[in-house]
Amino acid sequence: MEKREKRLEKIIRILKMNNASTVQELAGELDVSHMTIRRDLEVLSGQNMVRIIHGGAVLIPESFEDKGESSYSLLTAGAVKTEEKRRIGKKAAGLIGEGDIIIIDSGSTTEYLARFLPDDLNLTVLCFAMNILKEIAGKRDIKIIFSGGVFHENTLMFESPEGIALIKRNRATKAFISASGVSEKLGVTCSNTYERETKRAAISSSLKRYLVVDSSKFGKVQSDHFAELEDFHYVITDSGISGEYKGILKELGLGLYIV
Repeated sequence: MEKREKRLEKIIRILKMNNASTVQELAGELDVSHMTIRRDLEVLSGQNMVRIIHGGAVLIPESFEDKGESSYSLLTAGAVKTEEKRRIGKKAAGLIGEGDIIIIDSGSTTEYLARFLPDDLNLTVLCFAMNILKEIAGKRDIKIIFSGGVFHENTLMFESPEGIALIKRNRATKAFISASGVSEKLGVTCSNTYERETKRAAISSSLKRYLVVDSSKFGKVQSDHFAELEDFHYVITDSGISGEYKGILKELGLGLYIV
């Protein structure tokens, strides 16, 4: 028991330094089996100290609430890297053509995408966030499908089982998905548990999938895993992306737009 307690303390120390770690990394650091690490993470998860995600775990900040909302605020996020997000949104909007059926995820970057959509472009938009709906509501040639549900103030997003079912019943030519973290090892993550299934539904219902993120998201991991990088066809980001992640995306065969 004493050995386990020391091991759990070490795991917490590692996660405090890195915010997240893979099972493989923890097993190597502590010189134990992957099975042992998984059992340890289950213990820590039961104590609400870590959240287990695909392939590893992240530390749970004290700010996590029982309803699955993090300290993330769309208003705060919208004030960071605004010029980069504006360019990303403009580029994404330029990839949308006449007759497209698109899904626009919640987020501060996707808000710019919605803003840059032309008034006279004939297309269908499925969305589930108040800020996205506000941007497209006055565009006369856009047909809007809105997936409603419970309103989450920190992201301006609506979600519900019925809303997810609506997304799954529809098919889109393109989906534009946002993320709070993009990691080669731990995949694509978001900050809130309630976002996860809606994002997954949008991805699975779309023919072409675009990940729209500013460069600060690369190498970061948040609490909830919703996709792998390989689930996307294209990434749209700004010039701050590192050479390492350019190489990773190229190896995975993803198209990369840098603005």
